[in-house]
Amino acid sequence: MNDHAPQRRAHSIRLVRYAMTATATAGLALTAFAPAPAAAAPRPDTVQQRLDALVKDDGMPAALAGVKGRDGRNRTYTAGVGDLATGARVPVDGQIRAGSNTKAFVAVVVLQLVAEGKVGLDTAVDTYLPGLLRGDGFDGRNITVRQLLQHTSGLPDYMAAPALADFTTIQYRWFEPRELLDGALAQKARFAAGTGWEYSNTNYLVAGLLIQKVTGRPYGEEVTKRVIERIGLRHTYVPAAGETALREPHPHGYLRTAPDAPLVDYTEMDSSMAWAAGAVVSTNTDLNAFYGALLGGRLLPAAQLAQMRTTVPTEVLGEGVRYGLGIQSRPLTCGGLVWGHGGTSPGFRTRGGVTEDGRAANITLTEVPDAATGKRLTDAVDAAICR
Repeated sequence: MNDHAPQRRAHSIRLVRYAMTATATAGLALTAFAPAPAAAAPRPDTVQQRLDALVKDDGMPAALAGVKGRDGRNRTYTAGVGDLATGARVPVDGQIRAGSNTKAFVAVVVLQLVAEGKVGLDTAVDTYLPGLLRGDGFDGRNITVRQLLQHTSGLPDYMAAPALADFTTIQYRWFEPRELLDGALAQKARFAAGTGWEYSNTNYLVAGLLIQKVTGRPYGEEVTKRVIERIGLRHTYVPAAGETALREPHPHGYLRTAPDAPLVDYTEMDSSMAWAAGAVVSTNTDLNAFYGALLGGRLLPAAQLAQMRTTVPTEVLGEGVRYGLGIQSRPLTCGGLVWGHGGTSPGFRTRGGVTEDGRAANITLTEVPDAATGKRLTDAVDAAICR
């Protein structure tokens, strides 16, 4: 869960008018039109080229993208096959499992609670969830809410627990959040709280529990009310308990358990194993809209948005990448930063984000790629935003 139209060709036909005046007694004027020059060949679309290469050269079943350009227009792209069993096309802007993009949604809700005075960013987690975090090298009395959201808590990742070692055996299994947390509490702390940075899904599992304790409502309801409905994301939702299928047209997602193993169709799954760390379902275009609304100040007051965008270095995620509170920044080859999160779920990998001037891109693959292909996915996002 970690965890990224065709160009308008200008036709110019010059109208050349030759006025020829005859004798005063004839008074004749003739008009001639020069022939139009041959139309220039269309320039290849950078985004489509990148998606085609991810399918053809890297072997991804499908790739799909949503891009908002410098002109403010939204464009969608597809490549590959949406269903390997039937050969069906990739639905345009189809729904995908957004994975750890969920963390940005959850962080927004926590920061809204901070703005409302219900949660303190630098208050110990134990204040809200007394006695919950006790283990080898970690204690909820010494871990702050900020450290959860920024992955500086030192909490071990529950995804490393033995129960989650083989995704093929748990595709339809329901997990209680407490069961997932126990898988983390059985491990040693990665470092003392506040002394390092390491990505851990456990941080957002705890953040989801904090939301529920403070509001008295399921975290999914709070994300829906405070984020999804507030900005009108029509194709985004938190799956209900026991819901395994995607609700709208979607490409199939595939899991490969080993380099030479056959692909497993992992489109349907019980997303409880991801919970507040990665359960959200969305589309590339909706993710662009979410991050655009977030950076545009429509979801958080200025003070909390500034806290969210206060980052620490995380070179493990890529050169120049920095992590804030549920959001990360990545430098662009054309200058400036792209802000987003990205996400991985069995069968899907998404990368993307938005810029200060409103450009946006999200690209999704329907198989979790290896490191080399993952880098080309990130490069494709850069190319889409910088073109």
